[in-house]
Amino acid sequence: MSPNDNRIDARDWSLLAVLSVLWGGSFFFNGAALRELPPLTLVFLRVALGTAILLPLLRVQGIGFPKGIIGWTPFVAIGLLNNAIPFSLIVIGQTYIPSGLASILNATTPLFTVMVMAAAGEEALQLRRVAGVALGLAGVIILRGWGIETRPGQGLGILLCLGGAFSYGFAALAARRLLKDSAPLGTATFQLMASTVMMAVVAGAVERPWHLPMPGLTIWLAVLGLAGLSTALAYIVFFQVLRRSGATNVMLVTLLIPVTAILLGWLVLGEPISLREIAGAIVIGSALLVIDGRVLNLLRRIV
Repeated sequence: MSPNDNRIDARDWSLLAVLSVLWGGSFFFNGAALRELPPLTLVFLRVALGTAILLPLLRVQGIGFPKGIIGWTPFVAIGLLNNAIPFSLIVIGQTYIPSGLASILNATTPLFTVMVMAAAGEEALQLRRVAGVALGLAGVIILRGWGIETRPGQGLGILLCLGGAFSYGFAALAARRLLKDSAPLGTATFQLMASTVMMAVVAGAVERPWHLPMPGLTIWLAVLGLAGLSTALAYIVFFQVLRRSGATNVMLVTLLIPVTAILLGWLVLGEPISLREIAGAIVIGSALLVIDGRVLNLLRRIV
C-alpha cells in the first residue's frame, strides 16, 4: 500500500492497536519513575536503554551503521523531533498535570500532523480527515474527561504537552521525507542512538544525574518497561506502519491510546467501564471510520 492512499489495511490497524498499548503504557511508566527521577534523566535512561536493547538486533539482522555526517543527519533530525524534544516536554509536563490529562493532550498529535503535512504539501488537507481527527479528539475528551485540577503550573504543563504533540507532527514529516527507504529496525535504533547523545549532554548539564541517589527496584522496573516496551519495541512497530500507511495515519494511534488503557484496566484489573467511557469509545471508533473513508464511500454507492 502506498502511504499516499490515506487508508489503512487490516494489518496496520492491528499494528496500531498494539502500538497504542505500548505507547499508552509510557504515561504510566513516566508517572511511576518520576517519583524518584528528574524528568531529563528519565528521558536519557529511556532512550539509552532502548538503544541498548535494539543494538544486538541490528547485528542479527545484518543492518550496518550509517556512514559519515550525511548518513547520520536524518537520524539526528528524527531523534531530536521524535525523541529528545517531545519526550522531554511531555515528561516535564507530567510533573505539573496528571497522566490522564497528558494522554488527552497527546491525542492532539494527529491534528497537528494533518496541519504540518498539509502545509508542507505532503498530504492533502481533506475535510474528511480534519473532521475525523476533531471528532476523535472529542471522543477522547468524552472517554477520559478533562481531568483538570487546580494546581500550580497546570497551564505550563498543558503547553508543554501540546508542544510535544506538535513536535511529533514535524517528526512525522521529517521521517516521511528523509527515511523512505530505511528499515524500521535501523530507523528505530539510529534515532535512539542520536537522541541518547543529545539527552546525555542536556541531562548531564541540567540535572547532574551522577549525584542522584540510586532509585529503588520499582523505579527501575518502570524505566525498563518504558525503554523496552514503550520505546524499543514501539518504534519498530511505529516505523513499520509509517512506511506502509503514511504519517497522518500512524499518528492516529494517539486517539486509540485512551481506549486501550481503559480496556486493559477492565480485562486485567477488573475495573468497571462507565457509560461515558463507552460513549467516548464509540465516538472515537466513528472518527476512525470517517478518517479511513471506505465506509463513507460504501454508503455513497449504496445511496
